[in-house]
Amino acid sequence: MRLLRCAAVALAGTLLLSVSPAAATADGPAPTDPGPLYAQVKDPQARVYLQSLGRPDGKDMLYRISGAVYAHVPADALAPRLRHGQKLFGFEGYNIRRLYREPGTDKVYLLTRELVFYTDPADPTRILHEWTSPIDGKTYPVVPVNNDAVNQGPFPITPDFRVAPFQSLHDEWQWSSDIPPRTDLRGRVGEDFGLQNGIYASWEMFDFYVDKREARRRSAGYGIPRGAMEVKNSWTRTGPWVPFMCLPEKDTLGGHLVYHARSWTLDSYDELEPWIRAEVDKSFPLYTASPQAPGPNETSWTSFWNKQLGKGATTWSQWCAANGR
Repeated sequence: MRLLRCAAVALAGTLLLSVSPAAATADGPAPTDPGPLYAQVKDPQARVYLQSLGRPDGKDMLYRISGAVYAHVPADALAPRLRHGQKLFGFEGYNIRRLYREPGTDKVYLLTRELVFYTDPADPTRILHEWTSPIDGKTYPVVPVNNDAVNQGPFPITPDFRVAPFQSLHDEWQWSSDIPPRTDLRGRVGEDFGLQNGIYASWEMFDFYVDKREARRRSAGYGIPRGAMEVKNSWTRTGPWVPFMCLPEKDTLGGHLVYHARSWTLDSYDELEPWIRAEVDKSFPLYTASPQAPGPNETSWTSFWNKQLGKGATTWSQWCAANGR
């Protein structure tokens, strides 16, 4: 998955971009610090938009993600085993991000990692480590979204950088981005995951909201604001059953997942709730910080192929047969 694929999304539309902590040198900003580029941007709404992507002061920022995952089954054709509209999981986690300037240029990358847990539908704070399929009755390990990394760019940030005008809704500015991801997984990694023609196809739909007073306070003048701007986001995704569910798309009569979540900005990893930090510190310490430099990207499917299938040493069907009990 791409959360805060991010959702974390094109810069011209709506990226979830993140800024990062490039340490300043004794002589001034570090070569990878995005702040000097941000400070030159003239348009106030463009300055607001850039702050929704990441912190201009060059430190890590988070989008805390919270929502639920439902079954969409045309004509309720899998009932009573798996009913249309059934809430299958809670969905709790975050995207941690930074903005990285390509030294000596006006180009900026978005560097992010995302970690989101599937949780008990009745208790969003209880992380699930196994799930029993209502289709075959077998119990499978639950693999969270753990994508390292989800990077984008580079994008030129010049003094004349602009974005499409925001929509004014009461006391907030709002903008949207609707993205139809499509990946030929069979062609890319040689594994079809039970998908029709080995093609992953989905929708990712984002709405962002910023209080106008917050936006004006942080975007006046040409300085570099400290901390993360307060941004809210609503996100909906439709997409195939995730790999750990071991449900072939072609055998489930067009069924798929619907994700509905919201997210909000946090200044740092330390602001996450203790129950999330405890699981991350124990099992996913890499995700306490954003990447330090551009590199290859993952989605939930390529992450599963890399980490669960040993980059093709095991097939998805073999993994399901070995892990279902």
